[in-house]
Amino acid sequence: MIEKLKELSKDTAIYGISTMLGRFLGFLLIPFYTNVFSTADYGIYSYLYTIIGFMNVFYIYGMDAAFLKFASISSEEEKQDTFSTPFLFIAITSIAASLILLTIKSKVSIFLDVPDIYTHLIVYMIIILLLDTIALIPFSGLRLERKAKKFAMIKTLNIIINITLNLVLILKYKMGIEAIFISNIIASAFSLIALIPEIIRRIKPKINFVLLKRLLKFGLPYLPASLAAMMVQMIDVPILREMTNDSTVGIYRANYKMGIFMLLFVSMFQYAWQPFFLNNAKEKNAKDIFSKVLTLFVLTSSVIWIFVTLFIDNLAMIEFFKGKTIIGKDYLVGIYIVPVILFAYMFHGMYVNFTAGLYIEEKTNYFPVITSIGAAVNIASNFLLIPVYGIMGAAISTLASYLVMAFSIFLVTNKFYKIKYEFNRIIPNLLLVLVTIIIYYYLYFSNQLIMGYKMILLVGFFFSLYIFKIINKNEVLTALQIIKGKK
Repeated sequence: MIEKLKELSKDTAIYGISTMLGRFLGFLLIPFYTNVFSTADYGIYSYLYTIIGFMNVFYIYGMDAAFLKFASISSEEEKQDTFSTPFLFIAITSIAASLILLTIKSKVSIFLDVPDIYTHLIVYMIIILLLDTIALIPFSGLRLERKAKKFAMIKTLNIIINITLNLVLILKYKMGIEAIFISNIIASAFSLIALIPEIIRRIKPKINFVLLKRLLKFGLPYLPASLAAMMVQMIDVPILREMTNDSTVGIYRANYKMGIFMLLFVSMFQYAWQPFFLNNAKEKNAKDIFSKVLTLFVLTSSVIWIFVTLFIDNLAMIEFFKGKTIIGKDYLVGIYIVPVILFAYMFHGMYVNFTAGLYIEEKTNYFPVITSIGAAVNIASNFLLIPVYGIMGAAISTLASYLVMAFSIFLVTNKFYKIKYEFNRIIPNLLLVLVTIIIYYYLYFSNQLIMGYKMILLVGFFFSLYIFKIINKNEVLTALQIIKGKK
């Protein structure tokens, strides 16, 4: 089992280095944006990128998941077909959709309620969608072939190009939020060009329509599921914008992004997890391995949660240049939502873990139902809580939806692919986080959240992990063996 966990940890580390480096470099743009742009401008930027996220679901329509599934079980003779068919079909449909949107861009702008001075950004949004969609299958191919280093290199260079252009276009050419979109286009074009050798190596100019039918049958259920998942992640933005204003959206999203420390961990785990469980599903002790992975995930994420929760406000208020803080001073009023967002990402990671059973048993038709439930919870709670609690209401809605989705997918997966998870350790771990977050907010809202109390909470948290047997000596030794690369 340790060998398998080492395999997962190695891929997670490589994906993690690129993801962490890329997202951390992206994180560096938050202090830049929040100290340069007004809260209203940042709100507009956040809203438009939310729209890109929703449109991306329709551009890809589940074909990335279908490719991973069928490519993982294809023979050597079938590999070219398995790559070429989804790649070519997605390229054709993406180009067609982009041309249609470009011809009706003025109507799209009106429908999205984009201010007149930003109407031209619709064109940039469409180009970004086209480039990123075409690159998606080649990137997935690198993941499946475990070419993590090449994947990491391209992704990292993409981010570096993007950030460099942001700095140049905003500081030197004073282009405002338009610079964000132009930088994205150039960086995405670079990624696609860098993937050309991979595409040429694997492609043949033919679509296998028999295979295409199977791919669509498997992948299309992901469209409503992915749309619902996108609602869980981003529907709070248009709802918050409708019920408040662009400035409030800007404050909310800037602080929401401070949850990046948990998102990084969940993202790098997700990149490695899907190929890992698909490749190891037939192992004799697969379920034992998967069970242990969840325990380790919850434990690790809870440690990340306590550190970030207790010290995020101190980090955000650090002055780095003539009174400029990590989060612009106009945005700091929303820092208190971060612990809730971090907790929400923990449940998202559990959801990702529980997806293994449905993938392995090919029960993907349950994804739309589960994610739709999560989306419905998010939408309803946003409308209920935002008028009362403002941006905290939106944050709580995100937490509620991820919690419901994790619990729902566990119930469904358990019927088809039963795994004996270590709930005697996982549940106390989650309860410990919940109790800590309650104490945190009591201290915060009573203006008593001083460094002394933070240190007491930190020490008490780790002491409780040991007292309630959430972690033990053998667990620590196993983790050290994995980290050191020894048996």
